[in-house]
Amino acid sequence: MIFRAGQFAFSFPRPTMIMGVVNVTPDSFSDGGRFLDPAAAVARGLEMIGQGAEIIDIGGESTRPGAEPVSEAEELRRVLPVIERLVSRVEAPVSIDTRKPSVARAALRAGASIVNDIAANRADDEMWGVVAEAQAGYVCMHMQGTPQTMQVNPVYQHVVQEVRGFFVERLERLQRAGVDAVQVVLDPGLGFGKTVEHNLQLLAGVGRFTKLRRPVLLGVSRKSFIGKLLGAEVNARLPAALACACLAVKAGVRLIRTHDVAETLQAVRMAEAVLARRK
Repeated sequence: MIFRAGQFAFSFPRPTMIMGVVNVTPDSFSDGGRFLDPAAAVARGLEMIGQGAEIIDIGGESTRPGAEPVSEAEELRRVLPVIERLVSRVEAPVSIDTRKPSVARAALRAGASIVNDIAANRADDEMWGVVAEAQAGYVCMHMQGTPQTMQVNPVYQHVVQEVRGFFVERLERLQRAGVDAVQVVLDPGLGFGKTVEHNLQLLAGVGRFTKLRRPVLLGVSRKSFIGKLLGAEVNARLPAALACACLAVKAGVRLIRTHDVAETLQAVRMAEAVLARRK
């Protein structure tokens, strides 16, 4: 199994990849405001690469529950200087976390190699045309609703089956839009239109998504469902996130998106070492 993103190619099976998160926003739930200055964001990206991240994900619009969208111009103002400076200094893919095709296009022209699209539930195929044209990598994430509505009353009959069905249907639509399967990573979208119970069921059933012959990415870092379940504040959720990451690796997940690169990498490498010795 191969994942291609622009000039980059990764062959699986291989050690779990870590995607480091840098939010260039004033209002993201975890690190909003810390890296709004481009120099600080670039420094954070370089730090994460030094800690072992193999992909850096840059976001200029908060997607926390209830977050208001920002204009295209503002999002571009936030992310383009960071992407341009980062790609000139690292030999690793930079991902743009955006819902806007215009932002994705500009970011890819600036040197990004992956589009991380929380709005893969979109009705039109403009974003996919952008990805196809650039031969970029594409993170296809499941979300019910939008960031403004997703946590109002998310309902599923069988959440694991429904998310899997979404992936099957999206892979077909992406192919028709010119995006080859080798460009696609699947993300079940923990916390995006899911209750605590839905998230737990997705974590328990995440191995079903690995059967679709595409790498699966899990983003559980500091998510609010951990706080609701365990009563932990944002900056006290790392132990639970590491537990989720290790269980996901055991189930076959091969990319972990996190704010805490060094700790997550150590945890998953330990899990991999043990799993490699199973008889």
